Amino acid sequence: MNRLDELIAELCPDGVQFKRLWEVTTWDKRFNSVENTKQTKIIKYNYFLANNLKPLITERGTIKILTTNISNIYTTEELAGDKLSEGEVVAIPWGGNPNVQYYKGKFLTSDNRIATSSDTNILDNKYLYYVMQNLIVEIGSFYRGSGIKHPNMSKVLDLRIPIPPLYVQSEIVRILDNFTELTTELTTELTTRKKQYEHYMEQILNSKYNVSIKTFGEIFSTVTDYVAAGSFAGIAENVSYKSEPDFAQLVRTMDIKSSFTKGSNVYVDENAFKFLWRVNLNKESIIMPNIGVNCGEVYFVTPQDLPYDNNVLGPNAILLRSEEYNNKYLFYLLKTNTFQRTLKIIISPGGQTKFNKTELKKLKLSIPSLEEQNRIVELLDRFDTLCNDINSGLPAEIEARRKQYEYYRDKLLTFKEASA
Repeated sequence: MNRLDELIAELCPDGVQFKRLWEVTTWDKRFNSVENTKQTKIIKYNYFLANNLKPLITERGTIKILTTNISNIYTTEELAGDKLSEGEVVAIPWGGNPNVQYYKGKFLTSDNRIATSSDTNILDNKYLYYVMQNLIVEIGSFYRGSGIKHPNMSKVLDLRIPIPPLYVQSEIVRILDNFTELTTELTTELTTRKKQYEHYMEQILNSKYNVSIKTFGEIFSTVTDYVAAGSFAGIAENVSYKSEPDFAQLVRTMDIKSSFTKGSNVYVDENAFKFLWRVNLNKESIIMPNIGVNCGEVYFVTPQDLPYDNNVLGPNAILLRSEEYNNKYLFYLLKTNTFQRTLKIIISPGGQTKFNKTELKKLKLSIPSLEEQNRIVELLDRFDTLCNDINSGLPAEIEARRKQYEYYRDKLLTFKEASA
């Protein structure tokens, strides 16, 4: 950033002017025909999904649809018709969660408030985007209302932003663009790696060579659940849920899925823990929800993964363990699309989505030798770390770049205000 320091020392050594957004930006005026007419309603993404009008939304188009959530949705110029706009703009959503988008080119918009610099010789639009992105927490505090929240635009427009000389703005944009480009490249690489991982996992886990065919009941020495403790009356008598820490934690699939970050944990006393001994999570375990919207998802947990010393599995899930085979291998196998298609055969199609242990035990799996299972697990673990581990691999690097970007964005956009 030596070049930026030089520019600041040369062009604004005594600080910069601050202006309110309404003084240096134009909002909506050039885009009223898009933003405020009834016809605009038909380009809303959710509207098209709800009404099955998919032809307008196409990945093959070149016209960006600025939705209120940042997403890559395009249409064609022919379909856009007279609702098409063009320009270099910054947008915040009129309803929902606050975010800031930048776009340059031809576009459609729905339910956004569109801003553009009133004079690009004074304020660069890309610089405006980075400034507003840096103010997103403050902008978010202006969103009010029950249900879908809307911004108080008078407060948004009253925000003061630094206006350094244009050369300084351009250098800041160049630096932050480089950070953004690097993060985008890493994210693209991660997406590619995940696709490779999924393809490789499907191929290697569903090989037909040197395998034996066995049923669930033959493979898993433990196929049990919460209600296996006894009658519902027995459970009601022996198990009561507690909101404060007690002898053991009742582990739900929602807790595992959120890595125990959601709060509102559930606990049970020692008597309940002993009563639920069949679903004690004191060994590595495969857990499959068998009732509800996440029916058929697969989780692998070890005692070291769990934040509490004593843990029992909660209702609406099946606990699987094998004494003979590699449990991590079986976890990967159950995640494959091939197995998930097989599982759908026993999932009830009507009412509440569910399947039972009896039908599950009849399903068949192809199992290689234990030596081959161990080799496959070692390979897939490496891929999994690269694609999913937040402490190493690409996700960790992306998170580090994001934090670095936010740090430098804040640093670069912090100026001393010049005295009047």
